[in-house]
Amino acid sequence: MKRSFWLVALVLVSLALVLAGCGEPELGTEDNPIVMSFVPSGDTQDIIASGDELAAMVEARTGLVIQANVGTDFAAVREAMGAEQAHIGWLNTFNYVLAHEKYNVDAALVTERFGSTTYNGQINVRADSGITELEDLKGKVFCWVDPNSTSGYIIPRIMLLANGIDPDADFAQTVEAGSHNNVITQVYNGDCDAGASYVDARSSISEDYPDVNEQVVVLATTTDIPNDNVAFIESFPEEMRQEIVTALLEIAGTPEGQEALDTLYSIAGLQETDDAFYDAFRADLSQAGIDIEELAK
Repeated sequence: MKRSFWLVALVLVSLALVLAGCGEPELGTEDNPIVMSFVPSGDTQDIIASGDELAAMVEARTGLVIQANVGTDFAAVREAMGAEQAHIGWLNTFNYVLAHEKYNVDAALVTERFGSTTYNGQINVRADSGITELEDLKGKVFCWVDPNSTSGYIIPRIMLLANGIDPDADFAQTVEAGSHNNVITQVYNGDCDAGASYVDARSSISEDYPDVNEQVVVLATTTDIPNDNVAFIESFPEEMRQEIVTALLEIAGTPEGQEALDTLYSIAGLQETDDAFYDAFRADLSQAGIDIEELAK
């Protein structure tokens, strides 16, 4: 009887060891890389290239295997994080607020541009369009970035509504351009009479269109918006998270890191932050009648 007991125990222990060996590989290894996902708010090829560079730089500093990708749209990155198919997201402001509400995604770093961690949206028109005030936009063709874009959709809509313009009824046509540089390009080419973007997205196409600042002018500017961020999924290991945050801060202080960040989203630097940084923005959305809890369902 005793011999049978020990044989059964030995079999069970062996089975447990086999099962343990068949578990998911350790996060941050070749077999289970950390996925860092980027929203497609600019030129996709530039984002892919700079995202890969940043991933390689983080790998070199931490020894962790990082895999970069670009979502098909803004929401795709958020949902990938919710499904734990992406672990780190470079999220625009509105998308982050939704991701936090829905999946408890948490901000760790905020981007910096022009010495500030806040920015604005702007409405762009052709200089020869005859549009000189917001009222003139009625009956025109209007370009948006993406319904999840903070400066290219959410905040400009609030500004238009506050000025008596219904974005769903007062335009002859609306176009979803998919990125800020596409909005500027379509206004420049006359495909859209006006379009919303971040300040100053005109620079994103200045290499191809050197006269963009003369041909496309700013009609109106929105209120301050907290900048986009680098966020982590709720289950991400804390020690590993801090390693990556430290690495990204170091990278942002190097010439090659600054070049990659500038190419990525015109980022000048990174600062540590937390979710509370976005509370004032949530209050602005609430005052405008936007229910984040309802949108997150």
